[in-house]
Amino acid sequence: MTLSENQFDHADLTVNGIRLHTVSAGEGPLVVFCHGFPESWYSWRHQLPAVAAAGFRAVALDMRGYGRSDAPADVAAYSLSHLVADVVGVVTAVGATDAVVVGHDWGAPVAWYCALMRPDIFRAVAALSVPYQAPTGCLPEGLTVSDLMRAKASDADYYRLYFQEPDVADAEINADLESFLRGFLYSISGDVVTDGVRESGWDGHFPRGETFIEQLPAPATLPGWITEDDIRIWVAELARNGIRGGLNWYRNLDATPAILAPFLGSAIRQPALYLAGEHDLIGGNTAKALDRMHAEVPGLRDVRIYPGAGHWLPQERPDEVNAALLDFLRSL
Repeated sequence: MTLSENQFDHADLTVNGIRLHTVSAGEGPLVVFCHGFPESWYSWRHQLPAVAAAGFRAVALDMRGYGRSDAPADVAAYSLSHLVADVVGVVTAVGATDAVVVGHDWGAPVAWYCALMRPDIFRAVAALSVPYQAPTGCLPEGLTVSDLMRAKASDADYYRLYFQEPDVADAEINADLESFLRGFLYSISGDVVTDGVRESGWDGHFPRGETFIEQLPAPATLPGWITEDDIRIWVAELARNGIRGGLNWYRNLDATPAILAPFLGSAIRQPALYLAGEHDLIGGNTAKALDRMHAEVPGLRDVRIYPGAGHWLPQERPDEVNAALLDFLRSL
C-alpha cells in the first residue's frame, strides 16, 4: 500500500531556527519517522500510508541537511544535540505533546537518543538497521571516536572516516549522484549477497587509496524493491542540497560522547522495537551488539532479523516492516 509523493501533505516548519520539510498522512496519535544517509522522507513512502490507515498521524521529516529542509553551512550544526532537538521541535510544531519515534540508518541513533534524552516526549521507539549504543561517558583526553575507528580499521580505510575528510567525499559523490545512489543502494542491500556479488554484507571497510564509489558494485538491473522512478525522485531530492549536509552528520561523531555523557547509566525504559536485515553489517549488527541491546534497553519488546534482507529494510521488506510496526504501535 503506497501513495504517490504528491498525495501526502507537505509542510515546511520553522524549527530551531531552520526550515524542516515534513510529509504527513492520517490522524491520531503521532508517529515521527527519521530517515538516514543519504535519504529523504521518501524512504518512508511505504510506511506512511500503512501507519495512517491504522489510525495514526504519520509524519516523516527531511532531516536537516537533506531534501527540502535547510542545510546549515556550519559543520557543528549537525551534532546529535541538534538532530534530537529537531525531532522534539517537530513534535511541538505539529501541536502534539508526545510521539512514537521511528528511525532507520542514521535516523535510528537519532530515534534511540530521542527516547533516552526526552522520555517525557517520546513514549516509545522503533529503530531499524542500527542497534542501540549506550553512552560510555567522555573518552580519555586526547582520544576521539575517530581514533578508535582508525585503530580498528588498521591498514584499511573506513567509510565513516572517509566521509570526514574535508571536501573529498563531497566532491566525489556530488559529481555523479545517480551512479553513487545506484551503487550504494545495491551494495548494502540483501540482493548483493543473494546475487552472489558479495559473499556477505559489507561492513564499510575498504583498501586505502581507493575511492568510496569504487566499493559500490552497480546492478545490471535494479532490484525489485526500487524502480527507475524511485531513483529519479531520490536523485532529485538529494540534489537539492547535495551530499555535504549528510556528510556533516559523520563529521560530528567526535562530539557525541560528551553530548551523551550526562546520560551515562541511564536506560531506555519506554517500549522499544528493533528490526534489521540478515545481511546488514554496515550499521554494526553483530551478535554481540544485539545481545548487549537487551541489557541496555529494558523496554525492548521485540527484535526481528529478516532472512535475506540487507540495509534498506523499509524498502526491501515493506510489508514485513509495516506488519511489525503496526503490531508494536497497537500494543502501546
